[in-house]
Amino acid sequence: MLMKQPLSALISLRINYSSSFPFRGSAGEKGVSISLIIVYIIAAISSLILTLQSAYAEVYKTNETFLSEVFAGKIPPAKHVWLRDDLKKQVNEILKHPYKKLRVKYWMSADKSAWILEEVGKEQPITTGVVIDKQGNISKVEILAFHESRGWEVKYPFFLKQFIQAGLKADRQLDRHIDGITGATLSVHAVTRLVRMALLLHQHETRK
Repeated sequence: MLMKQPLSALISLRINYSSSFPFRGSAGEKGVSISLIIVYIIAAISSLILTLQSAYAEVYKTNETFLSEVFAGKIPPAKHVWLRDDLKKQVNEILKHPYKKLRVKYWMSADKSAWILEEVGKEQPITTGVVIDKQGNISKVEILAFHESRGWEVKYPFFLKQFIQAGLKADRQLDRHIDGITGATLSVHAVTRLVRMALLLHQHETRK
């Protein structure tokens, strides 16, 4: 594909093309040659951007490892909560945008439930693991993967420990204030929304 060609290859293509259609040719040939140069430059820049974005992607812990730790190696079968009617509306209100999936996977034992959710910080998703105890309060929040170029400070315990024992109020807000992080505001908001979403879905499933 063009976007995957290194810049040296693009230059080589330009040289080869120029030898076939030198600038001393017709105006039409000059126009085609200049257009190709522009296309090659755009492709090279796009490829560089994609490379830089992938360089920031970091997986701290796999989903399987997270679940194995939460359930002491005995991961229960996965369940699903279907997002319909009022529940879907409430999830959308928490996230402040329409949630694209029709259902959400979770894992539940006698004393806890675990949720692995994703939300975009600025441009890329943040994968977050949330554990809720049988009283309906947060017992663990962990960042499993982070793909943004900034805002990664949300992975640290000094931030995540603020959620421990947090619950959900009737207005679907947390029952406590969560301090932000300078330079990571969007990531803070994304993780907080996911925690609220997990609490809401846990309540829905345990009140059946």
